[in-house]
Amino acid sequence: QVQLVESGGGLVQPGGSLRLSCAASGSIFNFNRMGWYRQAPGMERELVAAITSGGVMNYADSAKGRFTISRDNAKNTVNLQMNSLKPEDTAVYYCNGLRMNGLGRYEHWGRGTQVTVSS
Repeated sequence: QVQLVESGGGLVQPGGSLRLSCAASGSIFNFNRMGWYRQAPGMERELVAAITSGGVMNYADSAKGRFTISRDNAKNTVNLQMNSLKPEDTAVYYCNGLRMNGLGRYEHWGRGTQVTVSS
């Protein structure tokens, strides 16, 4: 069974930085796309950033210029460097892995890591 495990969340002051990491285990395949979603209380889960196996990146407008996503295909890991954090970035951040093959499309999720931006 594929597992995604996030780390790096915590409490940070506005303007500060955090680096989230996600490690995949239990698979012998590479994800076609890996990324980060977040969900704040009372809000829907939204895409923050994603990166394909070919290195194509996609960012939410709110993340552009502040967040940077990267991945190591050989290790099946993905990172999210978050700078200039704002209180509105407060949410549970979830690692996502998308796997596609001849049998279909398969989405995998981590359990999430809490990011709190507050003074």
